Amino acid sequence: MDALVYNCFICDINALKPGNVGRHGAGHGMECADFIKSAEVVTPILCNHRLGLGERILSSIEATSAAVNCNTNLGMILLVAPVIWVFEQLQTPEDFRDAIKPALKSLGRQDARDIFTAIRLANPGGLGKVDKYDVNSATDIDIYSAMDAAKDRDLVALQYVNGYREVVNPGIKCLQNYHNRWNSVEWAVVACYLMYMASFPDSHIRRKYGKETAEQVRKKATPVLAQFGDYDDPGDAEDVLMIFDRELKESEINPGTCADLTVASLLLYRLGVC
Repeated sequence: MDALVYNCFICDINALKPGNVGRHGAGHGMECADFIKSAEVVTPILCNHRLGLGERILSSIEATSAAVNCNTNLGMILLVAPVIWVFEQLQTPEDFRDAIKPALKSLGRQDARDIFTAIRLANPGGLGKVDKYDVNSATDIDIYSAMDAAKDRDLVALQYVNGYREVVNPGIKCLQNYHNRWNSVEWAVVACYLMYMASFPDSHIRRKYGKETAEQVRKKATPVLAQFGDYDDPGDAEDVLMIFDRELKESEINPGTCADLTVASLLLYRLGVC
């Protein structure tokens, strides 16, 4: 499991995802090396079957903070940690869809406290405060109820509540289609990421800049996805993708949640969920 998880992280770093940091370029005060180091330190923690889910998430964020002193992976950790944890209990990959939601609903308050602590430590941009189950003050609530309260404003929270619906479909389906078409997982990852960008206003953008900006980015991603999908050789789209990348980074816009969903989809795809 360790090698598979690490390879998913590295594949995501290698993919040319506009607005994100990767081998194609730095951005948002972070370098590609920060993400590689983060992948190295969190992979053994996420795959440590002796740790509970909340412990894995908190320890991963603590290790990331110590290694790179910035938030490179909170949303990603929140999504992939439950996948790894649940898979340790499954008989076959096909059982994931039925198992993930009950497993998350079974988590206790200590898991919630650990996860809230991890979120506070990572301090994602635009976190702010909410009236119900605020991460800065909630101390006695289960994680499922907290995520349920946040599901309408946060796509990561929504996955906890709806059984990873968007991660599984359309995410895995998109990866499978483009992987079969181009015989390249990395380019399939780019397609999946653009698909998420064009389908949903990104939660990270919404928290930092508001609904209107998030919707504007979604609309801008739609023709980029269409153009990208027209190429027989996805490598020919590099100029188009880099232009979009520069536009987003010059505006300090990072579609981070779409990247998080993409990594979770990639992990499930590699684990054989279809």
